[in-house]
Amino acid sequence: MSSSPLQHHNDKDAPESVHQSTIGDANEPVLETRSGKSVDNPSTDHHAQEPADTPASSSLKPRWWENKSLEEKPTDGIYGWAVVVSGCLMLMFSMGCVNSYGAYQTYYHLNQFPNEPVSTLAWIGTLQFAAMSLFGIVAGVMCERLDTRLVSFSGGLIMGLSLVIASFCDGAVWKLILTQGIVFSIGAALVFIPAMSVPTQWFTNRRALAMGVVVAGSGIGGLWLTPATQGMIDSLGTRWALRITGIITFAVVSVSSLFMRNRLHVPAREKIIDFTLLRDIRFIYLFVGLICGVTGYFTPFFLLPSFAIQKMGKSESFGNNLITIINAASIIGRIGTGQLAPVLGGINTMAGCTCIASLSILILWLPFESTGTVIASAIVYGLFCGGIISLLPVVLANLWGVQRISTIIGLLYIANFMGGMIGAPSSGAIVDNIGHGTNFKPAITFSG
Repeated sequence: MSSSPLQHHNDKDAPESVHQSTIGDANEPVLETRSGKSVDNPSTDHHAQEPADTPASSSLKPRWWENKSLEEKPTDGIYGWAVVVSGCLMLMFSMGCVNSYGAYQTYYHLNQFPNEPVSTLAWIGTLQFAAMSLFGIVAGVMCERLDTRLVSFSGGLIMGLSLVIASFCDGAVWKLILTQGIVFSIGAALVFIPAMSVPTQWFTNRRALAMGVVVAGSGIGGLWLTPATQGMIDSLGTRWALRITGIITFAVVSVSSLFMRNRLHVPAREKIIDFTLLRDIRFIYLFVGLICGVTGYFTPFFLLPSFAIQKMGKSESFGNNLITIINAASIIGRIGTGQLAPVLGGINTMAGCTCIASLSILILWLPFESTGTVIASAIVYGLFCGGIISLLPVVLANLWGVQRISTIIGLLYIANFMGGMIGAPSSGAIVDNIGHGTNFKPAITFSG
């Protein structure tokens, strides 16, 4: 398969011991070493190396929470896999809660708020992802300037508190939008960005596989959180479902955050946010592609249960099981795409996953209302939709390196915010206005 023009840096990972910072000032080409010292860029005029006791060199000394010895540890090691497991658990509850919101939306629509339009209820789940993406740029800056363990711990605390507070605010939709939607998303961003950026620093040869395992956490979370949430709602109601989920989320994320340590020392910059990437055509391609991909990404998660209940006459449990099937398939898909990326290339694999996921909606879901085709659509969509998310850090690390990856991910996730704000609310509005609450085909076409 031919390689994408974005991928001329994708063939081999840059050595971790000496890495060029490509986001800083173009007039200051500095190479970072693991010890935090700088050497000259070989592509520029050769100057004498700066003595270790000069102010410029001393400014690169690790800050008080950074352990210099970590930079000397080899990549692809045992501690790296501990970071991967921790990142997997963190995404299990940050993205897993987002993926399982369909269980809440189905209950809200059929029981708690039957007079509210679907598009209004969809704003809760939409803001969980969209606001998390928007706040990601702030989370990325915090990861560069603060201890990433403290950042992720704070995120877990905010996530847990937001769900507990939401349990006391279930009398009005706007209160749930504020707590379960916006406040939760702020905490999720503080968890999501470290989980997506720190593991890339600990791997070189197996980076794609490692990130596939990390991102599989969101599928694992959706796999068991969806039926668990449905079971808690049926037995205890939404109030205790939110409280129990919030407590467990804080407990797991707080422990996992202890391992989220940066391996590489990143010197603080004067610019809080560097927008020079906006002039890079490769970044622009990725930005536009993410907007398009994310616009339709969450529609199957939110509408498949309602489609199964209203159009196919299935039970609520069957509708929620479709979300479980998507999440289960995505676990396999995210790890599998991590194996394909080194062979086909990260950009090519991401593009292929996006196309197949789209076709699974348009070919298997749109024309049919039978049980077999809808289940097949859920399986195929789950296998390939995760590649859009899991391969993004790998592509970014190969193109721009790992030292500034947290801020790059945060900046790029503005595209996720834009796609999320367009996607699910538009699908809900299409169902309400064009489909008159019963015809899902226009929304399915829009998603595909």
